[in-house]
Amino acid sequence: MTIGVLGAGAFGTALAVALARNGAVTLWARDAAHAAEMHKNRSNARRLPGVSLPENVSVTAQFAKVAANDLLLLAVPMQQMAEFLAQHAAFLQGRSLVACSKGIDLATGLGPAALIANSIPGATPALLTGPSFAADIARGLPTALTLACTCDTAGETMQARLSTPVLRVYRTTDMIGAELGGALKNVVAIAAGVVIGARLGDSARAALMTRGFAEMNRFATDRGARPETLMGLSGLGDLVLTCTSAQSRNFRFGQSLGAATGFDANTTVEGVATAKAVSKLAKTVGVDMPIANMVEALVEQEIAVGDAIRSLLSRPLKQE
Repeated sequence: MTIGVLGAGAFGTALAVALARNGAVTLWARDAAHAAEMHKNRSNARRLPGVSLPENVSVTAQFAKVAANDLLLLAVPMQQMAEFLAQHAAFLQGRSLVACSKGIDLATGLGPAALIANSIPGATPALLTGPSFAADIARGLPTALTLACTCDTAGETMQARLSTPVLRVYRTTDMIGAELGGALKNVVAIAAGVVIGARLGDSARAALMTRGFAEMNRFATDRGARPETLMGLSGLGDLVLTCTSAQSRNFRFGQSLGAATGFDANTTVEGVATAKAVSKLAKTVGVDMPIANMVEALVEQEIAVGDAIRSLLSRPLKQE
């Protein structure tokens, strides 16, 4: 099973580097000049500086060339996924398509693998998610991820191809749980960043993470997820990493909100769109999501940080 990676951002490049341990990988970049630069310099200095591309990673801007592989990893930002699939549908039929993005599409309310299933009915959709930073994967540091695929036989084949001596892949058939764990933890990470940015302390962050995890479980199980999935890498594992490291863009964005400092507008923060989508869905189905609602209100500048914190702390006392 040959591998192609669609998307030459930091995470797509890191996956190409890591999976080259198992064989040849084709990495596709949307920008032809970027592809030529990576091919010439054997690195992706724009997105993943300091990491060399192995010789068996070929870089191309020709979509047909990368789409010829059997197993395709889609390292495409969540809010661009639907358009990407529509644009390239003819090339993607009959392939195993593994989404590597986290979030909920604002237009449809669907996760990445569900978008694939809806857009490319002839493909086998899957999702690769869990606690990971691109720099760690590219440097060969030990990392564990979850591969979700509703067809366990196909999932087992993909699991074997995507695992390396230092990249350990577990699998599940609970696509809903894996999608929502990876999406919702970004919302909680923004809130955790707000706590630290506002100098409320690590104890407050721990409380926020705990209540945020309860919120994640409440929403995900209402949508049909299995609770044990949220307890695994794609839920709790990813939550811990994203809420405690400055490498997380969502956490850093939250810090900037809490400290009232600027943030790079060109940096993708998936938790922003997810907070909007989740708050809308939760209100529709009647699920209580105070942290997600607070994050959405902060992002939309409908509430000040101090007022948001007071609102959460003044909620009625109850049993845990």
